[in-house]
Amino acid sequence: MKFRQKLAQFMYGRRGMDEFSRFLLIAVCVLVLLGSFLPGLLHSLVSLAAMAGLVYCYIRVFSRNIYKRQRENAWYLQRRNAVLAWFRSLKDRWQQRKDYRFFRCPSCHALLRVPKNKGKLLLTCRKCGNRFERKT
Repeated sequence: MKFRQKLAQFMYGRRGMDEFSRFLLIAVCVLVLLGSFLPGLLHSLVSLAAMAGLVYCYIRVFSRNIYKRQRENAWYLQRRNAVLAWFRSLKDRWQQRKDYRFFRCPSCHALLRVPKNKGKLLLTCRKCGNRFERKT
């Protein structure tokens, strides 16, 4: 019990593990596994990168600069959510491929969804108002 109290006292005022730290640990594990299959100098470079990632992860976990760590975590979450949204949109487009055609607006590159088998249609982009013709 005394160890728990000392650990809790040590971690007081520190951020601890967050999503970015977890990502860094997973990336370090991947680099270590990847480095074990590489020969010579490449192994050394990948191991050095893994060690640097691990040191940075521990610096983040034990840092008392909570504001800076929250900003880093928010930056990571913003990037991660953008990538996940892109994959989600690919999945949705794949599931709807039998009923709809997808087009990009030539001027603003917004994604437009149009029902299939309607012939030639004059499409109007909802984002920029550009009109263009496409065959569905």
